[in-house]
Amino acid sequence: MSAKVTIVVDNGVPINSSKPFLGEHGLSMLLDIGGKRLLLDTGQTGTVVHNLGLLGVAPSSLDAIALSHGHYDHTGGLPQVLERAGKRLPVYLHEKAFGEKYSDSRGTRRFVGIPTRPERLAALGADFQWVREPVECLPGLWLSGSVPRVTVFETGDAHLVAPDAARGCDCQDPLEDDMALFCRTSRGLVVISGCTHSGLVNVVQHGLAVTGCQRLHGWIGGTHLGPVGEVQQAATLAQLADYAPDFVAANHCTGFAMMARLQAVFGERFVPAFVGTEIVFETE
Repeated sequence: MSAKVTIVVDNGVPINSSKPFLGEHGLSMLLDIGGKRLLLDTGQTGTVVHNLGLLGVAPSSLDAIALSHGHYDHTGGLPQVLERAGKRLPVYLHEKAFGEKYSDSRGTRRFVGIPTRPERLAALGADFQWVREPVECLPGLWLSGSVPRVTVFETGDAHLVAPDAARGCDCQDPLEDDMALFCRTSRGLVVISGCTHSGLVNVVQHGLAVTGCQRLHGWIGGTHLGPVGEVQQAATLAQLADYAPDFVAANHCTGFAMMARLQAVFGERFVPAFVGTEIVFETE
C-alpha cells in the first residue's frame, strides 16, 4: 500500500507550477494513507482552501486534521478549512497548543500563537483530540505527542519566547506542544513534521522508538534549521547524513541556505518540497 504527502501551503511555489498556487509564510500538508485523508497544519490564512481547491481536494473529504504546534503560520487557516468542511472533524493537537507564544526579535515582541480561540473553532466543527503522549490517529500513523529532548546541541530558537510566571519574565519557549507524524513503512520510519522545534534528531529518535523502526526511510516538512545557530545546524546535518535516509523533502522554516546545504549532502535524495510537491512512499 502506498501513501502520498502533498504540500498544500509553503513559503515557496515552484517556478514551473502549472497551477496558480499561492505561497505564504506557513505550512500545510495533506496525507493520503489507507483510504483516509489527514491534513497536517493549515497555513497562515485561507490560502490553504485556495490551494486545496486547485488540487481537487474538498475540505469535506478530510477525515482528520492535526496541528503540529500552536503557531499562527501553522494554524491560521483552520477556521476556513472547518467552514468549508461543513462537518465535525477530529482536530488533534497538544494540550498546551493554545498557550501564550511570542516572537522577540530586534526589540519587537509580537504574538505568534493560535489566532482563533478554541471556543470559536469548536463552534465551526473542531472536535478537539487533546494529545500529550503518542497516539495512533490513523492505522499505521502516529502523532508523536511531546518529544523528549535528549540531545545537547539542539537548543532551539531563542527568539521564540513565552511568559514564565515563576521568573516574572519572558523566557525561551520550550514549545512542549511541538509534534510530528510518524509512519511505519517496510523500509523504515517516515517523519512528517511541521516545524521541528524539538530538534530534528530528537524527533527522529522519538519516532524510531514509537514505531519500532530500525532506520529513517524519509523526512518530509519543516526542519527549523534556518533560524538556529551554526553549532546546531552542523551537528544536525552530520547526524542526518549518518541516518542515510532515502529521501529528505524539506521546506518552510528550513530556509533556502539550509536547503542548499541539504542538496549538497543528499544530492538526488533531496526534494525541495514547495507547494504542489507530491511525495509517495510505500507503507507496510
